[in-house]
Amino acid sequence: MAWNWQLEKSGGNRTALEETFGTQAAAETWLGEHWRELRADGVDKVVLMDDEDTVYTMSLHDPE
Repeated sequence: MAWNWQLEKSGGNRTALEETFGTQAAAETWLGEHWRELRADGVDKVVLMDDEDTVYTMSLHDPE
């Protein structure tokens, strides 16, 4: 299994993060350390992938 994040900006443009992780926990730890930078770079939401399978999608914006 290879875990990675796909980054989605407004308009639906999605790119895969080059870095991959060995576990879901490692991927989520990385996101916890970098989400503010991603949001500042215009990323609206992230999608956690387990190989080709979508695990979940999460917004980087504050809840309304």
